[in-house]
Amino acid sequence: MLSFKKQLITEAASKNTHMTHIEDLVLDGGVKGARQAILALRALRDMLSGNAKVPVDVTVKWDGAPAIFAGLDPTDGQFFVAKKGIFNANPKVYKSHEDIKADTSGDLTSKLIKAFDNLKGLGITGVVQGDFMFDKSDIKTETINGIKHITFHPNTIVYAVPVGTPLAKEIQKADIGIVWHTGYDGATFETMRAEFGKEIVPKLKKTSKVWQVDATLPDLSGTATMTAKETEAVTKKLSEAGKIFKKIASSTLKEIESDEELNLLINVYNNTKVRKIERITNTTAHVKGMIDWVNERYNKQADKLTSVKGKAGVEAKRERVLKFFNKSNQKKLKLVFDLQNFIVDSKLIIINKLNKLNNMGTFVKTKSGFKVTGVEGFVAIDRMEGGAVKLVDRLEFSTNNFSKDIIKGWDNPG
Repeated sequence: MLSFKKQLITEAASKNTHMTHIEDLVLDGGVKGARQAILALRALRDMLSGNAKVPVDVTVKWDGAPAIFAGLDPTDGQFFVAKKGIFNANPKVYKSHEDIKADTSGDLTSKLIKAFDNLKGLGITGVVQGDFMFDKSDIKTETINGIKHITFHPNTIVYAVPVGTPLAKEIQKADIGIVWHTGYDGATFETMRAEFGKEIVPKLKKTSKVWQVDATLPDLSGTATMTAKETEAVTKKLSEAGKIFKKIASSTLKEIESDEELNLLINVYNNTKVRKIERITNTTAHVKGMIDWVNERYNKQADKLTSVKGKAGVEAKRERVLKFFNKSNQKKLKLVFDLQNFIVDSKLIIINKLNKLNNMGTFVKTKSGFKVTGVEGFVAIDRMEGGAVKLVDRLEFSTNNFSKDIIKGWDNPG
């Protein structure tokens, strides 16, 4: 029987509301997850070097807002638009302007109404999910590096297209812009499962009022886009990852995967480093720092409690978790983080190459001007298994999201 956490992860993956970072498969997926991460990166390396042996699709993570669902309600056949509340116990879908106005406010109301009016005539069958990129009020003309661009800035990333190009003209004609990335199939909202990496736009009616693209990258099988040197660099990193993987006891990975409290603590501590924009380099020091942090976390939990019973419960939890961090397991945990590091190294080389395939400029807007950035990330989809995992440069993403110097789309003064 699946644990509550595993049920949530499985449910989220089937609904595309949560997706695991590829390096975190080592923590969250046990032996199978670690192996899956290495195999996925090998498949991406082979695809980009023109030697694909395993079919793999790649989609781009667009930095749009809000996430939007549209389609026909399987229970009554009526057209709707929705936010992620579509997958609540009581699905929240909007089948009229009145439904939208009753549940939302401000700019969100305006965007959902525009989506409702413009998407209704596209002939959507089933349910599709995408990111709302812009409406006419979001389109601006801005000069970047001396060149005038049409821009839209839905969230953190500014998307830019040179003025006068066919793509810029398409965007300017449109009332709204949507990037589709997921289709759903099922007899009810509750039983629907996500179909990743499917082309959606070719099945929809064309209209100049909706700029719409699929998030999928073109099939690169048999087309070498990565140099021999780049391919060799990824191969070396993955070879080191494979060697370390063989050294890690399966019981260690299984315990990290299955112990919900332990898994949560390790993931949260790792994420504190991401938020601080710190790469984990000294993995021995990282393990020791984690133990200190775990102790401090439980101290803070105990300090907030007044009852003897409550404090004793926290102490019992601390003792149980700290048993894992004995000297033997500290060495094993160091290997786990070493494995994650080699996976991250491989991932970053692949992300850098995939970023160069993007046909639209991506920037962040700072107080001193525009700065080039990569896309939000990529999703690798196993065509055979249908599983999906995300590849994100987490330090760049963290810098863009948490830096006070970065202007977001919703607080853009220009």
